[in-house]
Amino acid sequence: MTDLTVLSVASECWPLVKTGGLADVVGALPAAVAPHGIAMTRFLPGYPAVMRALGRKRTVHKYAALLGTPARILAGRHDDRPILVLDAPAFYDRDGGPYADAMGRDWFDNGLRFAALAKAGADIATGRAGVKAFDVLHAHDWQAGLAPAYLVYGDASERRPASVMTVHNMAFQGYFGADFFPRLELPRTAFSIEGVEYHGGVGMLKAGMMLADAITTVSPGYADEIRKPQFGMGLEGLIEGRQDRLSGIVNGIDTQQWNPATDAALAAPFTAKTLGARMGNKRAVEAAFGLTPDHGPLFTVISRLTWQKGMDVLIEVIDHLVGLGGRLALLGTGDAAIEAGLHAAAARHPGRVGIRIGYDEELAHLLQGGADAILVPSRFEPCGLTQLYGLAYGCVPVVARTGGLGDTVVDANVAAIAARAATGIQFSPVNYEGLADAITRTIRLYGDAPTWRQIQRSGMATDFSWAKSGADYAALYRGLKEQQ
Repeated sequence: MTDLTVLSVASECWPLVKTGGLADVVGALPAAVAPHGIAMTRFLPGYPAVMRALGRKRTVHKYAALLGTPARILAGRHDDRPILVLDAPAFYDRDGGPYADAMGRDWFDNGLRFAALAKAGADIATGRAGVKAFDVLHAHDWQAGLAPAYLVYGDASERRPASVMTVHNMAFQGYFGADFFPRLELPRTAFSIEGVEYHGGVGMLKAGMMLADAITTVSPGYADEIRKPQFGMGLEGLIEGRQDRLSGIVNGIDTQQWNPATDAALAAPFTAKTLGARMGNKRAVEAAFGLTPDHGPLFTVISRLTWQKGMDVLIEVIDHLVGLGGRLALLGTGDAAIEAGLHAAAARHPGRVGIRIGYDEELAHLLQGGADAILVPSRFEPCGLTQLYGLAYGCVPVVARTGGLGDTVVDANVAAIAARAATGIQFSPVNYEGLADAITRTIRLYGDAPTWRQIQRSGMATDFSWAKSGADYAALYRGLKEQQ
């Protein structure tokens, strides 16, 4: 029985449009909270891919000018769940990605594109846009950050739904200059430190964190880290002042989509009892990446190729990894300089290092099912999903001790191995010595076959489904509803 309604406002959602983990979370949440009496509707921009996937749809509201452009709100269903879409062709009907063009350049009007999404989201949540009002508005990342502001500075005579602001990555804040504010159609009183103003301009993430009724991050560790200057990215003071509104809820994974026993992307499906079958996937990875087959440890990286992800440090340690008998299969895209460094490493080590630039969902599944260990050397990581997929697939995570990585992987120290609790390898700091030592430890553990198998099986037995996280979000929504 449904007794509480939530509008989830986000810029991406798997499988309709995805650039990162945000899409996975937005896609998974409706099913995760449904068993707890929560009916969640997603609200997305009308990108071409979303419009094509929506199928049958109806117009529930029209704007003659939404922040200056004609727009409609469309209602439909996807995966048998309700979905609302902002059809604003001037903002979203473009070739390229959701945030950047085909050349990787940010869209010139990103601020306005996502302010429009936030404004329309607030209209929907309060019942002004052709659908029944919602109990809670859940805004994700800076692209939806102004939605709580449009609620707070809206019509005071209207019933205002509760609001949640989830920070998936503090590094992306949506900051725009002071000349942006007049275009937002907010009252002048909103341009203050208690509102949307930030360093003389408009801070979209800052606004959501300041004005939402609750703030969440995607792991307890990250919720603690963002109180510190090195992780708070300038907003640590705001976080410190709103500690009573902050919580961390670890992301889950879709255990139907990510199930090695039934995964069609694998050359050889397997379970914790049939780990030997992983060898078929290992051979398939070797073939796909041009690696020389052998029985030594095969590492993988599936990542954006950026400083945040520690990819510069990875480049430094590749020679060490290969020197110890390891191989590397990497899938990712990002900074041109990092891509060039990786290609140079592959040229130095033919048959030992294979690089694929881009992203391929099926290949990512195969890598998790065939590689022995996945390297995640992030300098900061709000939650991380690749290490969770690694746990599920017996691909042992080797992770930096930060954020959600530290929350979700149990280090294979002597005590944890003895207790049969170890699920991976943690290390710090993120520098050459830290990562090189972690790789050395990993290769040593790999050489102890019974211990390695136990680490794999312990990881595969870990429950990182959405069951607990869904219950935590449902409890948060219900608590906010009761406070109103």
